[in-house]
Amino acid sequence: VVDADGRSIPFRALYGGQKAIVVFVRHFLCYTCKEYVEDLAKVPKLFLQEANVRLVVIGQSSYHHIKPFCSLTGYTHEMYVDPQREIYKALGMKRGEGNNVSVRSPHVKSNTLLGSIRSMWRAMTGPAFDFQGDPAQQGGALILGPGNEVHFLHLDKNRLDHVPINTVLQLAGVRTVNFTNKPQIIDI
Repeated sequence: VVDADGRSIPFRALYGGQKAIVVFVRHFLCYTCKEYVEDLAKVPKLFLQEANVRLVVIGQSSYHHIKPFCSLTGYTHEMYVDPQREIYKALGMKRGEGNNVSVRSPHVKSNTLLGSIRSMWRAMTGPAFDFQGDPAQQGGALILGPGNEVHFLHLDKNRLDHVPINTVLQLAGVRTVNFTNKPQIIDI
């Protein structure tokens, strides 16, 4: 993988020393990925530190797009890219949309039409119509490490087939997060 400064890092270094939640996104112009990462940004660093877990997002574009995407989504945890999609391929992440499009990510707020228009606008106003990765590539989520342990693997079937973030946090031993904008009622 490659970091925001263009340095190559072995994929194994992300989970070799400690448990890591690794989320692969389709591409940085994808509205469903943007909205999912906006919710990942709401996971407090303290929750991750308490559980000794890293939170990593990997995209499949050039590393030049990492900082603008983090700025756009408010994401401050680790982010890398796999420009040749080598890890995507090695993990068997599929290309194209699956048949079951009825799956709906709880983290995607936009409808398909509005989200697609926003994605297209970002592509058109970006540098030289840079589409930032293969638009047919699907992503996934893993919980890995330390070492060679694989605790969880989910390969997305389509753009809306994200694992709910609280499910992944819970499986990794991290406290869950309230993603609604509604105030919580605490019973005393």
